[in-house]
Amino acid sequence: MNSLEENVMKARVVFTLFLVVMIVFFAGVASAQSQKGTKTPEPSKGAVSEPGAKSTPPLLTGTVLETLDAGPYTYLRMKTPKGETWAAVNKANVKKGSEVTIINPIPMDGFESKTLNRKFDHIVFGSLAGAKASNSFDLASGHSSSSAASSQNMAKSHANIGSAPADAAGIKVKKAEGANGKNVAEIFAAKSSLKDTRVEVRGKVVKYNPGVMGKNWIHIRDGSGSREKKDDDITVTTLDSAALGDIVLVRGTVRLNRDFGAGYIYPVIIEDAKVSK
Repeated sequence: MNSLEENVMKARVVFTLFLVVMIVFFAGVASAQSQKGTKTPEPSKGAVSEPGAKSTPPLLTGTVLETLDAGPYTYLRMKTPKGETWAAVNKANVKKGSEVTIINPIPMDGFESKTLNRKFDHIVFGSLAGAKASNSFDLASGHSSSSAASSQNMAKSHANIGSAPADAAGIKVKKAEGANGKNVAEIFAAKSSLKDTRVEVRGKVVKYNPGVMGKNWIHIRDGSGSREKKDDDITVTTLDSAALGDIVLVRGTVRLNRDFGAGYIYPVIIEDAKVSK
């Protein structure tokens, strides 16, 4: 091989090596730019980086200054870092001076307890934490619970099963037929003789609260009686459903002086009723 051929071969080798180096260089630059463009952004300051992190449930902690038992509930006057407040929990043995924590406190303003004959400007309903939590009772389902749903059901049971609205005038419903047929006013008038007996009454649903203390609560009126005498509206507990405005036939047992706690006392009530249209 002469010198000219050798020079040509060297030039080809050098050029090939140059191409290889350039290809590798540009490939590396492209890869770096791609990674830079798709880099996962860092979490901003204050962001929660732990997977599955959850917010802390609300708590109310304080020292018990006073306790009051009423039906299935215990009322606690508590001294907290934000001042004094009342709390209501399911009945528990709580001593004055003890430190307690209320789980999932549900606030309520202007609550009136008929059993205690007093009005609370502000009160919270919840469940006791710790060992006492086993005393908590879900009023809607009848199962032990210390969940937020239990507190909500407790507050609901206090707020919703009272008297029906007074603006239900103009109701006229035909009286139930048969030997057990009565109108609302007649049940109140003959309550002593009707105690623990079955009656049938037809009326209009003016209030309906489902799932409180494991029952549905219905208020019916038929146009008899008066607001002044408080014999125009009767409460019914049942497992059946109804809706506001329904005209229903109620078949149930008359009970007298029923105290469900939290101030809800019924001189006359129809319980364990079957409700149909």
